[in-house]
Amino acid sequence: MTNDHTVSGLLRKRSEIAGKIEHVHAELNGLIADLDYIDNAIRIIDPSIDATLTKTKPYPPRMGAFRGEMQRFLLAHLRNATEPASSLEITYAVMKGRSLDTNDVRAVQVIRKRVGACLYKLKTKGVVQEVLSEGEYKLWVMDQK
Repeated sequence: MTNDHTVSGLLRKRSEIAGKIEHVHAELNGLIADLDYIDNAIRIIDPSIDATLTKTKPYPPRMGAFRGEMQRFLLAHLRNATEPASSLEITYAVMKGRSLDTNDVRAVQVIRKRVGACLYKLKTKGVVQEVLSEGEYKLWVMDQK
């Protein structure tokens, strides 16, 4: 016995993913053509240069932040907090400040890890300190030194 709703939902999801794949293929083909145009222009200017030997520039990570942006949002939240804030609360504050979707579970995980790394660095510098808690997430406050 098959469930028609399940099958139709899976078919709808399959067509959505297939559409994304077609879109990405078209975008990739455009990028390859752009790269070929640039390589040809370089060959016209200086035929002795092999452009394929140049080091590739890394693509920015998904939901990447500008230098110091994460720390600014994090510290602003802790300065304005009236009580210790959990790393998850700080994550949501950072996401709200950067206009990211807080309902995107994957985005929350990524930003939470980045917030944790930032908090750890600030803790080693003596800027923030961990507060003992019984919950799943650590609580943080500005260091009072």
